[in-house]
Amino acid sequence: MTTQTDATAPTESATTATDPTAPSPRALRVLALCGFPLLAACLVVTAVLGLTDAIEGNGVGGGFLTAGFWSLVLGAVAGAAALAVPRRALVAAQYALAFAGPVLAALD
Repeated sequence: MTTQTDATAPTESATTATDPTAPSPRALRVLALCGFPLLAACLVVTAVLGLTDAIEGNGVGGGFLTAGFWSLVLGAVAGAAALAVPRRALVAAQYALAFAGPVLAALD
């Protein structure tokens, strides 16, 4: 009994090879670590926007302000996860969530 190999299936060595253009785990960890000061700066901007809205507005924070603060919390969680398990998607999520915090607070 003979078995046929599929010519279109990737070989085992091709699937286990690493991408030479992919960032190293050390570089991803450094980027994730640099994201924490960015999160702190975005936290300050979000708080300033919330306080400005409270003084000039009706004194009540809206849903977008709350979503902005939660975005920063989730960004910190993504950053901590990227430090533990360096993945490009986690670092990108950390930075995207950091920038989303002040944007959402500005919408309020």
